[in-house]
Amino acid sequence: MEPASENKGIWKYGSQWEEELLLLKSILDKTELKETTKWGGPVYVYEKKNVLGLGGFKEYFAIWFFNGVFLKDEKKKLLNAQEDKTKSLRQWRFTSKDQVNEKEVLEYIAEAIENEKQGKIIKPSKKEAIISELLENEMSKNPALKEAFEKFSPYKQYEFLEYIESAKQEKTKLSRIEKVVPMILANVGLNDKYR
Repeated sequence: MEPASENKGIWKYGSQWEEELLLLKSILDKTELKETTKWGGPVYVYEKKNVLGLGGFKEYFAIWFFNGVFLKDEKKKLLNAQEDKTKSLRQWRFTSKDQVNEKEVLEYIAEAIENEKQGKIIKPSKKEAIISELLENEMSKNPALKEAFEKFSPYKQYEFLEYIESAKQEKTKLSRIEKVVPMILANVGLNDKYR
C-alpha cells in the first residue's frame, strides 16, 4: 500500500471535497461493501463486483453506481453523465454536505447491493440481428457454405453480416459476398488477420 498522503487519487479535485468525501465514506462504512482503489479513486465492491465509486469533480462530488440503471431512483437523484455512451452508470451529484441525506444514500446503496446479488447487469447490448438475404441465398444454394458459416461464433457471424449489409448498393453487397464466401469456407473470420 502506498502512503495515504500520496493516495489522493480521489480524482483531480478530491482535495477540495475532502470532508464531503469522508462523510460519504463514513456512510459507506455502514454497508457490506468493501472499499478498494481503482482508477485512482475509491470503488466499493460487493464480492469483487464494482457497485459504486466516489469522486470529487470541479463543480460537485458524486457517488456513481456502476449499475445505476437498475435503481428505481424514486427520489430522482441519478444522472446519466454521458447519455449516449453510458448504458448502466449513474451519478448522484452533490455540491454540499447538506445535500447528503444518509438515509437516502443508504437506501440507494442497499438497492444497488440487492441488484448485484440478483446479478442484474446489462449484457453488452445484443446487437440487432442482421439478416442478409443475399448471403442467405448463397447459403441455400451451397449447403457447405451454410455449415461453415454456422461454425463461427455469433460475434463473427455478425461481423460478416454487418460487413455485407453495411454496403449501400446491391452490387457492393454482392462483391463483398464474393469476398467473404471463400473466407467462410476456409473458416477464416472477417477480422482474424487483424486480431
